[in-house]
Parts: sequence; C-alpha cells; structure tokens
Amino acid sequence: MTVERKKILLRLDPVVHDALARWASDELRSTNSQIEFLLRRALSEAGRLPDGVERMRPRGRPRKVPEDDADHADQGEERERADGDASEAK
Repeated sequence: MTVERKKILLRLDPVVHDALARWASDELRSTNSQIEFLLRRALSEAGRLPDGVERMRPRGRPRKVPEDDADHADQGEERERADGDASEAK
C-alpha cells in the first residue's frame, strides 16, 4: 500500500544545503532522501520513531529487471532491503 507522502517547504542556509547535497551524492541518495534518512536516524536515536513507519527504499538506483524475471523482482527487492538494513545498522 502506497501512502501519499507529505510535502514541506524547508528553508536552509545555502552552505548547509550544499554540504547536505555533497553528503547525499557520496551516499548515492537525493538531497531529499538524505534529509529524510537523517531525520529518521535522529528520531530513532531519540526513541521517537513511531512503530509501523515504512522502511526507506535502499539507496542508489533500483536494478533493472529483465521482463522475463519480473515475477522474481519482489524477491530481489527484499534481498536488497535486507542488505541495506544490515549496512545502516553498522
């Protein structure tokens, strides 16, 4: 089930934005995804991340799946999510 994502206007110091954009690029994320990643991590560390929050998509571009392997695509996504969770936990 896809939930409509909230949109907000965020005003940042240009230097802070540039630093976030560089960091996001280093981690193969968009600046928006990097901000969400950092907010989720801060909420989790503070014990304020609500139960039932959907997981973020793994960083980087999704793999291209040949059409004949489309029925196996869900298994690959689950494996990628598990790999991503393991690297984020370190």
